Amino acid sequence: MPDRGGGPTGPRIRVGRPSRRVRTMLMTLGVLAVLGMAFTMFAGFWTDWLWYRSVNYSSVFTTTLWTKVGLFFVFGLLMALAVGFNIWLAHRLRPPLSAMSMEQQSLDRYRMGIAPYKKWLLLAITALVGLIAGASASSQWRTWLMWVNGVPFGQKDPQFHLDVGFYAFDLPWYRFLLGFGFAAAILSVIAAALTHYLYGGLRITSPGARATAAATGHLSVLIGIFVALKAVAYWLDRYGLAVKSSDFKATDNWTGLRYVDANAYLPAKTILFCIAVICALLFFATLWRRTWQLPVIGFGLMVLSAILIGGLYPAIVQKFQVQPNEQAKEAPYVAKNLKATREAYGIDGAQVTEYPGTSQTEDKTKLRDDVDSAASIRILDPNIVSPTFQQLQQIRNYYAFPTNLDVDRYTKDGKDQDTVIGLREINLNGIPKRNWINDHFRYTHGYGVVAAEGTNADSQGRPDFTESDLPSKGDLGTYEQRVYYGEKTSMYSIVGGPQKEIDYSDDSGEKTYSYKADSGVSLSNPVNRAAYAVAFGEPQILYSGAIGDGSRILYNRTPKERVEAVAPWLTIDGDAYPAVVNHRIQWIVDAYTTTNGYPYSSRTTLGDTTADSLTASNNQRAVVAQQNQVNYIRNSVKATVDAYTGEVKLYQWDTQDPVLKTWMKAFPGTVESKSKISKDLMAHLRYPQDLFKVQRELLTRYHVKDATTFLSGSEVWQVPDDPTNKSGSAVPPYYLSMKMPDQQAQAFSLTTTLTPSGRDNLSAFMAVDAEAGTSDYGKIRILKLPTNTTVNGPSQVQSQFNSEQNIAETIRLLRGGDSEVEYGNLLAVPLDGGLLYVEPVYVRGGGLKYPLLRKVLVSYGGTTAFEDTLGEALNKVFGAEGPTTEPPDEDGGGTTPPPTSTNPTVQDALNDAQKAFETGQEALKKGDWEAYGKAQEDLEEALQRAEDAQAKADKTGSGGDSGGSASPSSSPSPTSSPTSS
Repeated sequence: MPDRGGGPTGPRIRVGRPSRRVRTMLMTLGVLAVLGMAFTMFAGFWTDWLWYRSVNYSSVFTTTLWTKVGLFFVFGLLMALAVGFNIWLAHRLRPPLSAMSMEQQSLDRYRMGIAPYKKWLLLAITALVGLIAGASASSQWRTWLMWVNGVPFGQKDPQFHLDVGFYAFDLPWYRFLLGFGFAAAILSVIAAALTHYLYGGLRITSPGARATAAATGHLSVLIGIFVALKAVAYWLDRYGLAVKSSDFKATDNWTGLRYVDANAYLPAKTILFCIAVICALLFFATLWRRTWQLPVIGFGLMVLSAILIGGLYPAIVQKFQVQPNEQAKEAPYVAKNLKATREAYGIDGAQVTEYPGTSQTEDKTKLRDDVDSAASIRILDPNIVSPTFQQLQQIRNYYAFPTNLDVDRYTKDGKDQDTVIGLREINLNGIPKRNWINDHFRYTHGYGVVAAEGTNADSQGRPDFTESDLPSKGDLGTYEQRVYYGEKTSMYSIVGGPQKEIDYSDDSGEKTYSYKADSGVSLSNPVNRAAYAVAFGEPQILYSGAIGDGSRILYNRTPKERVEAVAPWLTIDGDAYPAVVNHRIQWIVDAYTTTNGYPYSSRTTLGDTTADSLTASNNQRAVVAQQNQVNYIRNSVKATVDAYTGEVKLYQWDTQDPVLKTWMKAFPGTVESKSKISKDLMAHLRYPQDLFKVQRELLTRYHVKDATTFLSGSEVWQVPDDPTNKSGSAVPPYYLSMKMPDQQAQAFSLTTTLTPSGRDNLSAFMAVDAEAGTSDYGKIRILKLPTNTTVNGPSQVQSQFNSEQNIAETIRLLRGGDSEVEYGNLLAVPLDGGLLYVEPVYVRGGGLKYPLLRKVLVSYGGTTAFEDTLGEALNKVFGAEGPTTEPPDEDGGGTTPPPTSTNPTVQDALNDAQKAFETGQEALKKGDWEAYGKAQEDLEEALQRAEDAQAKADKTGSGGDSGGSASPSSSPSPTSSPTSS
């Protein structure tokens, strides 16, 4: 710099200006940061596109993407134009001279400050509101697609006589447009008012008029647009009454018009619509009158009318017209709700039959042979025996079974039998050495199906396997056993490249394998590798030598996850189950179409309605809901996921569902026709659990067809809590092959019990024919028990089991030492007018960490039995030994007789058995095998003494001092003792 004088100069230091090298480095870092962020965004987009293309559902990705992009730009641009135009117009209408006041002098500083940046500021404001509005609009892609592709239901609502499709597809879109219009109007008013104030069009403290004529006209028009939109809202609210929810009587989510809605709210909305239109016109008239006097009066009248007509008047009608004669006033509207709700949930065809609840045959011995034809009673509980499958069939630690196994049907010797089935899936936690190569390259898949008869167990209480070992062999024949996609397979794997996978191990050692299918995404392209390295946060994917030609990455590997991804408009059932179909393992996934806009149909919350004691302990069983609150549901799609290739197929199941037809128009080619379902696949399809749980919850109130009965609440039922555990959650429905009274043969069914509201006795038994491909599939049958008699419900039966003296004593012995007793599913079967209850009892005993079937509890007509096998228990209940429990009384639904004293000799022997058992357990813990063997001999001798003493007492007829006797079944045999378990 030139010397301007003023004294000697010293060395000059440039402060605040970095050197060229620093500037270059900072610029380079900035560019790299921008490129990094851009590539991160690109990686997410690119990997999604590659995945959808790999599963042949790229049309779902593109349709969804372009819909979101289109909505984003259209509504973002509309919002930006609306706000930007009104800011520009307010600036254009500014007064040429501002008033001389302190207020305007203060504003001058701001006007001068932003003057050079006015265009940029306008662009920034409009861009910001546009981005926010566009992002909000893009989330409405489902609403847009349903409106554009909506198919008529062919049914009209009873109030306005419009097609149901108007409420399901059109009204939600109109409401979105109305909400967008309100937002645009409000933002425009705020932006215009601030601009007018900044440039003197509006004045707060300045002398003279508070607003210029131009500002008055501009703001009046904007407020008039807002009021006009309010008029449209009032008009749409009239139709919204048909889908409005409210708490009413026994229904928390009552939907539809009631008397006060039809006779007070509906005319009120019409009147308010007219007032709002007049008020809007008054605001528009300020363009000529240049005064706000009439618009303000009109707006005040509208607000007052909304309070008086829209709020006070309906309250008066409810108080003085409805409440004094509620049943008569509400009955016609309740009848409409009953009809619509039953139709919307597919329960209008439910068949309710009166059922006595007590046996019609005096000689129960004649019923013993009828049990086998009434049901194939499943004593293997799929929700308990998973640890047993794990222990006996895991084979290697890196395999595992799901927490809850599944029930399916398979043919053996020409007969269908209920089968408990599970897949041996990969378990990374069991890998001997965890590292990136082992986790993602070597241990990639599970192997084989393990299945067992549901109605049998072997002599040691273990499952009777029909398919077992590794590789699996048995009744299922030959099939592709490798499981690359499963419920427990949540991590990605890289297969097909130079790194070999561990296939399975046998006596000759480990077998290796290389994936042969074209599933997954190829990693041979360096761009793909870089994208996945960024998307998964794993840089080794980019440079690892284990990845080469043929390498493919598999992810999104759980069946529900894959179906949800390819059909994001479906609600997914919580229980995907495997089946061997056409020599391949297929995961079968039930999917639903839902809507929240079926007029007069009451709403239900899927997350709450489908919860039970199994979902409480295993979140993987929870429904995957796109819309949690619904009032219409159909099981419209059956999906399959190949366990080897991951191929997803969607099949149209409900060919009449207008919601599915709408989505098939929006995503053409994604759902195959029902005729494409093979015969082998059809044999394994079943009625879905979550739909059944929704329907049973609705049927607790909507089984009645009479409005008066519904209003009284006298026939309200409830789903009982699961009595076999302490979760406090609802009892799950059970799959069971059984015969209802009007059926000629057994059918694979889904069953549940129902109890009166607030009570434990049984009110109804419900079953649905779950066997796909049959004429009765989906038919709901309800056996309604009389209200003037009391029949034991599940909790009462469980309580009876627990309080029976002989049973309780045996349970106490089974729990000796460190043994645990687990109750299996409490199954109910209709039989000769009564209900037969069957419950398997499992024991985890001694050093064993898995449950074995040790006893079976059976109850019928107040008679209970607790035996080693189902056959023995049924023989006792229906045999000549007589009841051990009194029949139900009139009040309590069954009582346990007064305790009887046990034969002293028998009791002494049982005490000795208990001591011997405890001694054995202590010896076992110390590793003293000699003492353990002696204790086992003492235990067997004591049990034999108890059995001999009881047999002698039975012959002489004397059961002790009081004449009571201990049931021989209460004395555990050596094979059922705690030690052997």
